[in-house]
Amino acid sequence: MADSCKGKVALVTGASRGIGAAIAERFAAEGAYVIITARSLDSGPGHLDGTLNEVLAAIRARGGDGIAIQADLTSAESRAAMVERIGREVGAVDILVNNAAAAFYMPFTAFSASRLRVANEINFEAPWDLCQRLVPGMRARGRGWILNLTSYAGEMPQGAPPFDAFHQSGGALLYGATKAALNRFTAGLAAELYADNIVVNALAPLQMVITPGVKAMGIDKSSPGVVVEPVEAMAEAALALCTSGVDGLNGRIARSLLLLQELKRPALSLDGRDVVERY
Repeated sequence: MADSCKGKVALVTGASRGIGAAIAERFAAEGAYVIITARSLDSGPGHLDGTLNEVLAAIRARGGDGIAIQADLTSAESRAAMVERIGREVGAVDILVNNAAAAFYMPFTAFSASRLRVANEINFEAPWDLCQRLVPGMRARGRGWILNLTSYAGEMPQGAPPFDAFHQSGGALLYGATKAALNRFTAGLAAELYADNIVVNALAPLQMVITPGVKAMGIDKSSPGVVVEPVEAMAEAALALCTSGVDGLNGRIARSLLLLQELKRPALSLDGRDVVERY
């Protein structure tokens, strides 16, 4: 186990599977005490593969430590209760990773008011709220790191009409709009918190990461036109951003593989022991 996160407490939302679980495991391998949160601790009918308890067990099996907390990020009361529990049982959070997301893929006219609310609450309001609740502790400790997970969907459609097929489909319009707001929040917050020695970045995959959620949509690495990157690349890029100083990697809207190429940094296995891929 390495120690770039030794003595730090990291909170990772949406950490029961996929990218969130990978980030939590990678940070724990670097010595962080990891708080992982999601809607449920264990699996249930209709749930995707992966649970908080399984992720926590994997972390502890490798010599790491942490705690799993069930929380509904669509509820301000649930978010407040989670932060209160963390303060009572663990203490101040050094690293906040806002990974949880809600993605509904359908045309603009098909969205209900409830889905609009859920997507905005999880993708934008929850990160905003958690930052407001946790930044005072970071300021008091004189350090902090915030990482918001974003997406290519948050970028503006490129070119002139008739536009590319991805944007014509309209399926990612709401998801992309919330991620665009998150990107703007990230850049602005980095500037506001610079003097407080708090680093704020956003991170998106450069290529597709085959998570349980992606598989549930019927997509895998053999699907036509799909180019994939290992989940370890996202975890490694997240680690780089959450161990940087304010005058280093700060205020970035980063893409995973491009960042690792810039840093000449390989993606390591989630336990930090082996090289998965070099860039």
